[in-house]
Amino acid sequence: MCVECFAIAFARTFVDGLSLALTIAIFARVILSWVQLPLPAGLSRWIFDITEPILAPIRRAASGAMGGLDFSPAIALILLQLVHELLLRVLRVPF
Repeated sequence: MCVECFAIAFARTFVDGLSLALTIAIFARVILSWVQLPLPAGLSRWIFDITEPILAPIRRAASGAMGGLDFSPAIALILLQLVHELLLRVLRVPF
């Protein structure tokens, strides 16, 4: 396997893993906002710290249009999927 192909495969795997981790973190944050689970405080804080930089700008941009409901996680997941697909197209193996 050529070095460039290995680097592209590594980058694609990294993008896949990061996208999956962020998706899981956003879903976990949504679930934690609905129910009170006895999680360690550090884990809850970590999930909040990971997702808030993604959700806060979306929440600010859509604040008046949502009628009091917070759809920022759904919008974030859609945008995350679009960015994921775009990056995978850019990282298409050239052979």
